[in-house]
Amino acid sequence: MKLSRLALAVALLPASTLYAADTTEDALKLSETVITANRSAEDRQDSTAAVTVFTRADIDRLQPVNVADLLNRVPGVQVVQSGGRGSVTGVFIRGTSTARSLVLIDGMRVGSVTLGGANGALDTLNIEQIERVEVLRGSHSAIYGADAIGGVIQLFTRRSEGKGLQGRVRVAAGNKGVWERSAGLSAGNQKTRFNLSASLDEMTGFDRTHTSFASDAEHDAYRNKSVSFSLSHAFNEQLKAGVNMLDQRGKAEQDNPDGRYQGWPLANAATEQYTEFSGSSVSTFVELQASQQWASRLELGHSEDKISIYDKLFAGHDDINSYRDSAAWLNTFQMDEQHTLRAGVDYLKDKVRTDSSITYEKDSRWNQAAFIQHSYTGDLFGTELGVRHDKNQQFGSENTWNAALSAPLGQANELVLSYAEGFRAPTYAELYYPGFSNPSLKPEKSKSYELQLRSQFTDSLRLDTSVYQTKIADQIQHQGKITKNVQARINGFEVSLQHDLLGAQGALNLSLVDSRDRKTGQTSPRIAKRTLSYDLDKQLGAFAVGTTWRLASHSTDSVFNSKTFANDREHISGFGTLDLRGSWQASQDLGLDLRLANIFDKGYSRALYGYEGETYAYREDRFTLLLGMTWTPNL
Repeated sequence: MKLSRLALAVALLPASTLYAADTTEDALKLSETVITANRSAEDRQDSTAAVTVFTRADIDRLQPVNVADLLNRVPGVQVVQSGGRGSVTGVFIRGTSTARSLVLIDGMRVGSVTLGGANGALDTLNIEQIERVEVLRGSHSAIYGADAIGGVIQLFTRRSEGKGLQGRVRVAAGNKGVWERSAGLSAGNQKTRFNLSASLDEMTGFDRTHTSFASDAEHDAYRNKSVSFSLSHAFNEQLKAGVNMLDQRGKAEQDNPDGRYQGWPLANAATEQYTEFSGSSVSTFVELQASQQWASRLELGHSEDKISIYDKLFAGHDDINSYRDSAAWLNTFQMDEQHTLRAGVDYLKDKVRTDSSITYEKDSRWNQAAFIQHSYTGDLFGTELGVRHDKNQQFGSENTWNAALSAPLGQANELVLSYAEGFRAPTYAELYYPGFSNPSLKPEKSKSYELQLRSQFTDSLRLDTSVYQTKIADQIQHQGKITKNVQARINGFEVSLQHDLLGAQGALNLSLVDSRDRKTGQTSPRIAKRTLSYDLDKQLGAFAVGTTWRLASHSTDSVFNSKTFANDREHISGFGTLDLRGSWQASQDLGLDLRLANIFDKGYSRALYGYEGETYAYREDRFTLLLGMTWTPNL
């Protein structure tokens, strides 16, 4: 298939220019551009990855309360929270757990090196701090290395809105004591652009659990404040540089009746826990347009994820802190209009620090890697072939491959057949956490096969379907106090339909997933076999209205039974919710919006916990109302 005009422009512009002062801002705001799939911008239709993109315009239209709310709209992605906003969040991409998906902020790997995954970024990052979200479904370890078995989620922090000096102020209030406040300042010209944003979220919350003790009955509050900053400058046509920074910190209360089995000496007593958290990341880049065909980009980054767990009823606290340093050298060689070669090297150093009550046998390790990938785009077919070599300080060397073949079927359809390998090293908690670990664990290895059919029937009607299978050898599984390697298999089917109907913009996403232990046949916990979401929005002059409908089938959960130390399977009922939203652009600078979530006040849960042989459910948020005002003056 021939490159489109946009694809050709992207191909002839190296990866570095797409992140530069002007080009980056434009690329981040284009819904038909993908940056995460190959670590450089490309036309979405030329990427072989199954990908979902949310621009800032999409975020403003859909009015999600947080990143988790936004991700629930992605086919193949399920977000499980333990009691609403600010609670512990699990993200399951294509039937894999949180630790098997990679989360990036502005290209920087973030999250806990002890537990795996990036819960903090997903359950606490203010949605007003985000410019763009990209979600890759399926293994991408050949490009990103460890942890990218299920997929990759990349969050881009807020960017400049354009030339000149612009302000941004938002205030929103709702039931359950919700207050949201944010402000931003951005400016830019042909060479330099910057953005500074700050936000504060607070809520008195609701009781997230059933009452086991009097201490469980209070509302669980949440507070989060964050600041982000981005700056990019083009010194000349060949040399560009930039920096992105994010800092967020706050406090979340939670009920944890079974807390004594997480390290608290509270025999037959309740807990009244709260968590103080902080997360920060800083990344910088330098880009060089070495020649018309060769672009080079150097990235350096540092991230921290800190958690302190307190209890109002007892003295002391647990600290779990993660630190990550990274470096990457990325190169794009545009040999001609049909052939692109990407090559790079990565370095990652992880370190964990805990308080004196928890000690790990090892507290740091490094990973070195090199990768190369070739892409070909022709009239009759396209190919992609890549390989990556990782050398891990603790687990030795690992090679991962990916390959894809794409072919047009008539004018409206394209078929993509792909194969990808992945791996994941055990986390520090899985290896060394007292009482619940196994230092003999092996790294996980995966093989994934996928067939995609992409159909662009008209400019306003697009259908994407995917069928896939993933086999994970030595998947790490927790059964009560036992952590071991098992063999897993995941089968899945996804459908995404984008359409315009009578001037209304719609998105229908359906996912079927069957994730289970290959030996026992036991299904994976907290993963619903069937999920469906439908967004419909219509612009009526200065007014806009929309709705979101979500359905999920039943699932199961592994409940730690405190009497028998058994891993019992418990049933979680399916659910359906309906949201309504509206907005009014009262003037060029002033907008009002209203969001009504779960309008039928549906009570449901996505996760369970056990206490004294009984099973309880974490309550998810019921009916919520949020009224907001946004002011965007030109200064």
